[in-house]
Amino acid sequence: MNLVPSEMPVGIVGLGLMGCSITTCLLIAGHPVVAVAPIPDDLTHALTRITEHLERSQQHGLIPHPPAFYLPNLLITEDYADLRPCRLVIECTIENRAIKASVYRKVEQVIASDALLASNTSAIPISDLQKLTQHPRRFFGLHWSEPAHTTRFLEIICGNDSEIAQGEYLYELAHLWQKEPILVRKDIPGFITNRLMYAMYREAISLVENGYATVEDVDRSCRNNAGYFMTLVGVFRWMDLTGVPAYHTVMKDLLPTLNNSTEVPKLIDDIVKSGGRGVANAHGFYEYTPEEAKLWEETFTEFTYKIRQIALQYPADYVKQKLKEKEADH
Repeated sequence: MNLVPSEMPVGIVGLGLMGCSITTCLLIAGHPVVAVAPIPDDLTHALTRITEHLERSQQHGLIPHPPAFYLPNLLITEDYADLRPCRLVIECTIENRAIKASVYRKVEQVIASDALLASNTSAIPISDLQKLTQHPRRFFGLHWSEPAHTTRFLEIICGNDSEIAQGEYLYELAHLWQKEPILVRKDIPGFITNRLMYAMYREAISLVENGYATVEDVDRSCRNNAGYFMTLVGVFRWMDLTGVPAYHTVMKDLLPTLNNSTEVPKLIDDIVKSGGRGVANAHGFYEYTPEEAKLWEETFTEFTYKIRQIALQYPADYVKQKLKEKEADH
């Protein structure tokens, strides 16, 4: 299978925030990209967003060339027929099965029967979505993290009917996108990362709702504990580094006390029902002035580039590399 990005056109359907950053990631990797905008407004904003991503990427040293070097590889269009040469098409529309089904019908009318089709869904099981397609074996989940062109994160999810060998191919290809990918070989709701993260979100909300701490205190706890180690190691390596027996002892007493509710917590329910969307409209768990919300967005964007630079100094095989260096010195 082809692992030369310049010879492998990729299609993106949906050019919101996520679609634009995925497009940027693929352009940086060298793919020709056909980006379909199902929503007319996306046509207006997509090129500006992608160009800004590329400009910032050059400013922060992620890429050596200005946007003009990469943009000739990009076609932004409303015509699904332009996807015909693509060997992989990634759907990045809203979490609505009917909309996704409509997209898959239009895509499968034009792409080759052996081209791969994927969804960026984070909420709908891949095994359900592949039932909406003509060729379920070639369908996968590709779950990215925003902004896709700076993070190392990518989950590749196999549905019940997916061909594992094709999933392994996507796993290899993802390394060329500067990812440290996760191959989820068995479909499960929420995949891997969301299951881990939402358990923490639920406990965080429970602690606030029950008066144990404020929103600010819980955030401070995350920043100054997990925030210090999780860019370097995950939970299993962390337990190895800090002593496995201690976690075993604590689990016996602590786990029965953790929140295990299946209901959406009232705290977040109230925010959403009152129209809160976070910094997007200056109303979330925190209250913001419009200027403060805008500055938080800008600060987060700046942070994603800086934390990437630090994290890339410690890749997954960092210790193995150091061992090889020591062996070579001897």
